[in-house]
Amino acid sequence: MQRVRFSSQQAPVHKLGDPQMTLSPKFRLAVIQSSLANSSHELELSLREEPLIPGLPDDVALNCLLRLPVQSHSSCRAVCKRWHILLGNKERFFTHRKQLGLKDPWLFVFAYHKCTGKIQWQVLDLTHFSWHTIPAMPCKDNVCPHGFRCVSVPRDGTLFVCGGMVSDVDCPLDLVLKYEMQKNRWTVMNRMITARSFFASGVINGMIYVAGGNSTDLYELDSAEVLDPLNGSWYPIANMGTNMASYDAAVLNGKLLVTEGWLWPFYVSPRGQVYDPRTNNWENMAVGLREGWTGSSVVVYGHLFVVSELERMKLKVYDPETDSWEAIEGPPLPEQICKPFAVNACDSHIYVVGRNLLVAVGHISRSNPKESCKEKWNFSVRWHVIDAPESLSDLTPSSSQAS
Repeated sequence: MQRVRFSSQQAPVHKLGDPQMTLSPKFRLAVIQSSLANSSHELELSLREEPLIPGLPDDVALNCLLRLPVQSHSSCRAVCKRWHILLGNKERFFTHRKQLGLKDPWLFVFAYHKCTGKIQWQVLDLTHFSWHTIPAMPCKDNVCPHGFRCVSVPRDGTLFVCGGMVSDVDCPLDLVLKYEMQKNRWTVMNRMITARSFFASGVINGMIYVAGGNSTDLYELDSAEVLDPLNGSWYPIANMGTNMASYDAAVLNGKLLVTEGWLWPFYVSPRGQVYDPRTNNWENMAVGLREGWTGSSVVVYGHLFVVSELERMKLKVYDPETDSWEAIEGPPLPEQICKPFAVNACDSHIYVVGRNLLVAVGHISRSNPKESCKEKWNFSVRWHVIDAPESLSDLTPSSSQAS
């Protein structure tokens, strides 16, 4: 008979969740899948487990992890269960970022494939200068990439895509889509009052304004409307002073500036309209402003700048006192950036996206020659180019939004 030795020392009994307890790979995987299925309190429960980063308090570690670039999430999720939970759900990740007041700027680029015309969104992280994608828009029609108008509301972390045109039949759309960065998802919103393409758009005090464009019979419109993002409703506003499609638009000093663009040489003077939401009135744009608006615009330091598309000219800025445009100091746009351009700005930087999604970043600096006097500002620019990965080399930009 085999003897069995008894010991007065009993092995410790580990309860489920004890940090000293080791789990088999199968059981560990089951726990992860179970916690993912119950996402309401999983992160709270995981706080009782091993630290997010050994040697650091959880609040400090969380602050670090919430700064990880999006393209690193898939590989970092494999580190441990807590990282998997935190980085495996973008809504949770960005909710925590918002709670901690973290906000790294992104440049959303609406692009299309040069051969197939297929549309997609690519996002450039302006802190790490790395690219990632967001979900495809819920748009079933075969659309023209240029007919849409896109605006962002940075304070809400939202991106809106309005209107557009079905490319097969040249039929404008009244489509409105909203992308929420925190939830990483698209939502179909209430349709515009009027279907339109190639129109003006802008955000003033959180309200989204659209005006002009092409109608269903391809005639130019004079109607305009505004969207309240809080209730999702569209409201008509005063009609423009003329029927016109829009080449470019900008928001300056609380007003929406709309230009129909230009042909060179000018056979007729281009038209332009200015809308003041405080009075709900349109007025004609100043002659110098509309005739010198020869490219894509951005507003930096409260001034209107234009990246000209006539030729490789220097960046220029509008002077409202003299109703004229002046070239600013610094080199022209780098030669690597090829048309068509998509231009936007964030803080004191201008981002010009060219073919193959090469991006030129222009840092705008300003100086006042006489601080004691109300002299006009002197502006200068310096450029550097961000190369795009090979996978984006077949893409052409149609629009860009910084948020």
